[in-house]
Amino acid sequence: MIHSAKTLLLLTLASLPLCAQWKNVPDDVPRTKDGKVDLNAPVPRRADGKPDLTGPWRPVSLKWVNDIGVDLKPEDFQVQPWAADLVKVRTVNQGDEPDSNCLPSGVPKADNTPNPFVIVPAGPKMMVILYETFHMYRRLFMDGREFDANSLYNPAWLGFSTAKWDGDTLVVETFGSNERPWLDKAGHPTSESQHVTERFHRVDFGHMDLTVTIDDPKVFNKPFTVNEHHVYFPGDIVEFVCENEHDARHMPNSK
Repeated sequence: MIHSAKTLLLLTLASLPLCAQWKNVPDDVPRTKDGKVDLNAPVPRRADGKPDLTGPWRPVSLKWVNDIGVDLKPEDFQVQPWAADLVKVRTVNQGDEPDSNCLPSGVPKADNTPNPFVIVPAGPKMMVILYETFHMYRRLFMDGREFDANSLYNPAWLGFSTAKWDGDTLVVETFGSNERPWLDKAGHPTSESQHVTERFHRVDFGHMDLTVTIDDPKVFNKPFTVNEHHVYFPGDIVEFVCENEHDARHMPNSK
């Protein structure tokens, strides 16, 4: 049976083991009287008082990975004509989607795949996001550096990210992406001018709001903001190996 890479995402999620390979696993997860994870428990805090954003997390819905503008009004999601025409082409040629060819998902699409991700503190000046999907990772620099768009750099699939705290919200700025990722499975494009601002806010133990603002003047007439929601995943990220990129040719109208 032929499975596309996006089908593989769902199959992987459905088969995740719950630490079955470990013995004596410490469990500091708050639980209800019946033993279930207490998603409504208070936000855990780090030693410095900031929220502990450690996951794993996954989106409550796949609607944002399917269509980033699904919740927006037309006047708030103004796609330029050339980009709208490209979406029509990509809708037919789904085999061209990077995910279907085992290529990175890009930002913010990586946050919305069915597979979980984990935010890991890496000292006082960095955080790392580990994605189960394609074993991707992002470094979030918190040492005050700024992205220099005028420097000689190689545009990256996941761009270059800095982060800072705004109260209890982690604000992540990403620049320097290349134009190869799709914003969503609908095929909305990206450009090297894309600037993504993500605001991670842990509401309680089991729920995190993610507000994403995309400013890409080469693709959209104005910036737009999407309000996404993630839920704690009571498991762990597992090994993800994508080896079916050749199956993309079996998808509709693939080359």
